[in-house]
Amino acid sequence: MPVIARFYGILIKMYFNEHGIPHFHAIYNEFNGVFEINHLEMMEGDLPLKARSLVKEWALLYKNELQQMWDTKTIVKLPGLE
Repeated sequence: MPVIARFYGILIKMYFNEHGIPHFHAIYNEFNGVFEINHLEMMEGDLPLKARSLVKEWALLYKNELQQMWDTKTIVKLPGLE
């Protein structure tokens, strides 16, 4: 599955074959987090606090784009925080 963004060693991905509320995945080394797009809260996972904060900061900038990707099931590469 394609990477939407990459920053500070964090990969952001979206899986379109999953159902449920709109969300995306953040992977940092062996850690994972699933973030709900609407409120940008981590729904599940073990992402460290610093990585979680960076993901939320990034997602706030691209919230509309993330929702549009979920709705259209189309991946668009987005910039990171660097």
